Amino acid sequence: MASDHETVLILDFGGQYTQLIARRVRELGVYSEIVPFNTTVEAIRNKNPKAIILSGGPSSVYEEGAPHPDPAVIQMGVPVLGICYGVQLMAYFLGGEVKPSNRREYGQAEIKVESESQLLAGLSSPLKVWMSHGDYVSRPPEGFKITASTEAAIGAVEDRIRRLYGVQFHPEVAHTPQGKEVLGNFLVNVCHLRCDWTMASFIETTVEEIRQRVGEGNAVCGLSGGVDSSVAAALVARAIGDRQTCIFVDNGLLRKNEYEEVLEAYLEMDLNVIGVAAGERFLTRLAGAVDPERKRKIIGNEFIEVFQEEARKLGHEDFLVQGTLYPDVIESVSVKGPSAVIKSHHNVGGLPEKMNLKLIEPLRELFKDEVRRVGRELGLPEEIIGRQPFPGPGLAVRILGEVTADRVALLQGADAIVTEEIRRADLYDKVWQSFAVLLPISTVGVMGDMRTYDNAIALRVVESLDGMTADWARVPYEVLQRISSRIVSEVRGINRVVYDISSKPPSTIEWE
Repeated sequence: MASDHETVLILDFGGQYTQLIARRVRELGVYSEIVPFNTTVEAIRNKNPKAIILSGGPSSVYEEGAPHPDPAVIQMGVPVLGICYGVQLMAYFLGGEVKPSNRREYGQAEIKVESESQLLAGLSSPLKVWMSHGDYVSRPPEGFKITASTEAAIGAVEDRIRRLYGVQFHPEVAHTPQGKEVLGNFLVNVCHLRCDWTMASFIETTVEEIRQRVGEGNAVCGLSGGVDSSVAAALVARAIGDRQTCIFVDNGLLRKNEYEEVLEAYLEMDLNVIGVAAGERFLTRLAGAVDPERKRKIIGNEFIEVFQEEARKLGHEDFLVQGTLYPDVIESVSVKGPSAVIKSHHNVGGLPEKMNLKLIEPLRELFKDEVRRVGRELGLPEEIIGRQPFPGPGLAVRILGEVTADRVALLQGADAIVTEEIRRADLYDKVWQSFAVLLPISTVGVMGDMRTYDNAIALRVVESLDGMTADWARVPYEVLQRISSRIVSEVRGINRVVYDISSKPPSTIEWE
């Protein structure tokens, strides 16, 4: 993907902010890639990185089983920036000293810049930063200069001769207001990088790679109606034209009227699209399934079955294009370091072990906002690009418990009202997601002087930049009132609406 561009490699030690480091580096115009902490020196050299960043992590460098890279990684001759656990590793390997802190630092703090620094050049002092550490570097290795400190710990160090730099705080998070400038100083002042990686350059490189991989073959693309699969399809279409056939499957779990509306939009986009009505088939397979992971696996397997059947009809049994994004990968499989598996996505963890079609996932290393920028660069209509994220398994993961045709219809009715009212309040483009969840409970109500015992709906509206973290949206009370009133009045079988005020973490955005 980045063969023609300068690359920064990020070694992942399981830190919760590792993906944010990658985002910030890319925002600064440099391609970044996350690799596991135990990637060999030879494998790292083969990627020809211009710099290496050591991420944070939850471990102590001296505890048994702590993630340690090959120490030679730090002395490969390219600039290295250690963040939190990363700077502690540098100190540990190079003869410094790391100790448990008597005063752990979590949250907002201030560091005082103590001496001239390449990393902190041009920044105000004291500098507001975000801390999250229990250990600290009590003595830096020989050759390192302390450039900033807090009241409790060393804040930043650097060894200009060996081009080794470290910060105890997290410059990648929004809570460090000038953190982007810190990373920019590292990329420009220290590494002297061109910062020329853009979405236009991504498209150019990716299209060429797709052409080389597919050769004279053919591809089918599984369209969901969302941003990700639409942009993936457009990229592959630019590479191989009508040798890609897009398949938009109605799995019976789409939003109200979505199949007809989205299929019409795709046909106007000049994509080679066919629609497949398979709702009854999916609902039959889901009968009796209650566990969220089982539902995801069933839907993932069934999607692949449909795609392979359609590919056989077309004579296109070579490649399957999917709109997998980086957050999907991180939440599904621990392939990029010791991060925990949160859930399976149908287009990642939900794939069957044996599959005839080979996968093409051109967006696998991108975040949602980057995908939107790619889509706009490709000229896709805003009605597709601006759509809120929608889960691959559809409404199945917003129906807690068994998925039936009746329960799908209930949720479709409630969800349509949510979307209408959020748009009416001019909030649709200002929040990350807004949707309804059908709960597996019935509650007592009174309607028209009659006792009811009907279903409850949870309303979920969140704000986020990339889906990795999210906060519940402070929706005006009058909007919530209209949504609740309309759902209870217009959707027969629902008599209660509650509002979810959980953030991610600790909760996920979707309920399943």
